[in-house]
Amino acid sequence: MTMYTEDNYLQLSGIQHYAFCPRQWALIHIEEQWDESYLTAGGRILHQKAHSSQAVEKRGDLIIFRGLKVYSSELGISGECDVVEFYSSNDGIPLNGYNGLWRPYPVEYKRGKAKLEDCDRLQLCAQAVCLEEMLCVRIETGALFYGEPRRREVVKFTAELRDKLKAIVEDMHKLYEQKYTPKAVKREGCRSCSLKDLCLPKLGAANETSVLEYLEMHLK
Repeated sequence: MTMYTEDNYLQLSGIQHYAFCPRQWALIHIEEQWDESYLTAGGRILHQKAHSSQAVEKRGDLIIFRGLKVYSSELGISGECDVVEFYSSNDGIPLNGYNGLWRPYPVEYKRGKAKLEDCDRLQLCAQAVCLEEMLCVRIETGALFYGEPRRREVVKFTAELRDKLKAIVEDMHKLYEQKYTPKAVKREGCRSCSLKDLCLPKLGAANETSVLEYLEMHLK
């Protein structure tokens, strides 16, 4: 089993980008290109609201942690959970400063509506895996809160979803080590992509040029 050092950790938030489009992930995390659209701006504002309250809050048999930093040396990722709810439970774990046992439940805030694709579910699953490694606990479910319907979607962290997550993160590490940006492939999601203008799919049918290569050729 490969165990990554902190210097080799990738951003946990990038999992959603990669699952949506490997090229988008590479443009953001390898080539460091970014262009905020109204969609990403809306998502950023929703995340800020999730973090706007105090970092830790206790409501009876519930403890809420906001902006909790997490990592996994097994996956080689690190990041931040929007919200982690800890429920009083006989099969939970001890928390420093609190009596009793507590069961963690990650909640990720997203703009818009639930998606058919697993992009958001994979990101949430990654948060659960990080929490499992850090807290030595098994987490079976979490939730995605979507801004438009303003309700939660419960996500089960199945073996299938975990295997898919592991495969994606392994691919991310390989591409990052190679500093390789996948070629552009037009798809329905391109219309709402915040990087559609930077992606430059019109560079030719073969799409064999990365953004940095294109800029180097045309800015000489």
